[in-house]
Amino acid sequence: MSRIALVTGATSGIGRATAIALAKQGYSIIATGRRSERLQELQQQITEVPVHTLQFDVRDRAAVSEAISSLPTEWRAIDVLVNNAGNAHGLSSIQNGALEDWDAMLDINVKGLLYVTHAVLPLMLAQKKGHIINIGSIAGKEVYANGNVYCASKFAVDAISKGMRIDLVQEGIKVSEVNPGLVETEFSEVRFKGDKARAATVYQGYEPLRAEDIADLIAFMVTRPAHVNLAEVLILPAAQASATVVHKQ
Repeated sequence: MSRIALVTGATSGIGRATAIALAKQGYSIIATGRRSERLQELQQQITEVPVHTLQFDVRDRAAVSEAISSLPTEWRAIDVLVNNAGNAHGLSSIQNGALEDWDAMLDINVKGLLYVTHAVLPLMLAQKKGHIINIGSIAGKEVYANGNVYCASKFAVDAISKGMRIDLVQEGIKVSEVNPGLVETEFSEVRFKGDKARAATVYQGYEPLRAEDIADLIAFMVTRPAHVNLAEVLILPAAQASATVVHKQ
């Protein structure tokens, strides 16, 4: 078995693009997600390396533990973990926010990342090596209007990543964080509850990042020499200067 990378949220967007990019680098892929049909499609698309799929929701602690425990022996030597699964639900002021939206963002973006990391870490610790890449956001660096809880969840990813790096530095495990700006994926469609027209306006008037741009960066990060760790990267489209400043034509 070649080097192995586990990618969460691999059924769409950045996760899917990352699985494809790492496969091209020779990594065997463990692709995880909630939608079995999309996992099967990805498995069929990646032909250059073996692909193993795991269907679970990162919010379900028992399901995460069971899925990782179910890995065959030859799939347990995980070299790279990409904690990509995440979401935004709603764009509302704190006084108008929906509790179910808050629960979804904290459960997936924060607790889900922790559940998967907790399940995978023993496998990396046993081999005294590994690389964990957490997908944060510019929203974890700057709070913007109506972003309150989503921003809080990504600030948490930033803090967790820094804490992981400190805790694991003596264990031979690298920890990196990728913080994208505006990336055109299904992200805004989910945030706006399926309103495709509203979601499309987010990306009009400039050229946003694409999922493949983030995947290329991740592939670069994991192929650096063993003594190099790109610990934290903020990646923006050229038209974006901050969380709220975007030059639109």
